[in-house]
Amino acid sequence: MCVGLSAKVVNVKDGMALVDASGAKREVSARLLEDLEPGDYVMVHAGVAIAKIDSDDETETEDILSLL
Repeated sequence: MCVGLSAKVVNVKDGMALVDASGAKREVSARLLEDLEPGDYVMVHAGVAIAKIDSDDETETEDILSLL
């Protein structure tokens, strides 16, 4: 089973993105995604932003994680 984490993009530079996942900031590779901009939401797996998601997906993920 693979686990991905949703995160908000804070900054993008040189193929890397600084993301904020529930207050934890980390740098991940953004090379798989085109036109990534601050404010976008992404799914992160193994240090790589693998897909853009919308804010509704982010909210749903946060709601589910708060139940655990």
